Amino acid sequence: MIKDKFVQYIEFEKRYSKHTVTAYKNDLVQFYTFLNQHYSFSHPGDITYLMVRSWVVEMMNNNVCPRSVNRKLSTLKTYFNFLLKEKIVPVSPMGKVVFPKTSKKLPVFVEKDKMDILFTEVDFGDGYEAFRNRLIFEIFYSTGIREAELINLKLSDIDSQNLTLKILGKRNKERLIPYSLRLHKLLSTYLLERQKFVSTFDEENDFLFITSAGKQLYPKFVYRLVVKYLSMITSLDKKSPHVLRHTFATHMLNNGADLNAIKELLGHANLSATQIYTHNTVEKLKTIYKQAHPRA
Repeated sequence: MIKDKFVQYIEFEKRYSKHTVTAYKNDLVQFYTFLNQHYSFSHPGDITYLMVRSWVVEMMNNNVCPRSVNRKLSTLKTYFNFLLKEKIVPVSPMGKVVFPKTSKKLPVFVEKDKMDILFTEVDFGDGYEAFRNRLIFEIFYSTGIREAELINLKLSDIDSQNLTLKILGKRNKERLIPYSLRLHKLLSTYLLERQKFVSTFDEENDFLFITSAGKQLYPKFVYRLVVKYLSMITSLDKKSPHVLRHTFATHMLNNGADLNAIKELLGHANLSATQIYTHNTVEKLKTIYKQAHPRA
């Protein structure tokens, strides 16, 4: 089927992440379900701009947020570009589709003093799990890596000689991230604890972080862990591994890091994705200005 070929294309040629592939598949199912309910057609070439537009209208009427609508339209754009490439359709119906406007949200981040409290006052406990949990936060905050990147970190990705981590990012792109001597000491201590811990299991895996059962971590585990400890230090509504990524980038920028350097560390494909953090810096300057200027 055409849809199956498209999924193989984005999974193996474009090398989209599993999460993205699943999202694209779900978007296509929703789109075709809508078309089958409202229109008669037998081939993707029969799909018109007006059909796509009517789907957008229905989503907006059902209070689907503009950001989600735009993501689904991006799926369709990629899908029809694939169909054009394969000469399955003569023209894409996406050419005239207008994407709904979205309000720009500033990235949510944890204040520096709150992060200091996390590392100096919060008790992570004792034993292997305590060392692991503490190091997870240290690496998130020190490197800005994504949740999936942390989960997939392997022992072989640590270069203790050059103090770098090899990160396998989106679309299987590799990047090297430097880490500090302080983090090196924490890593060394953790690895000793990990070695003692895994000696109790018959089989060992190469993942840096493992569960109490000796298995690779999974997204829900990491998410719950982050929410648990962030809840101890901040009242932010949003708490997630991605908030720690935002925190890393914002604090780096506020302390004078070059935007291009942050882009490389985060593994962004385009500088525009990194520029969202400059808005937080401007907001900080506004606050300082209002507090400090006598006529503000």
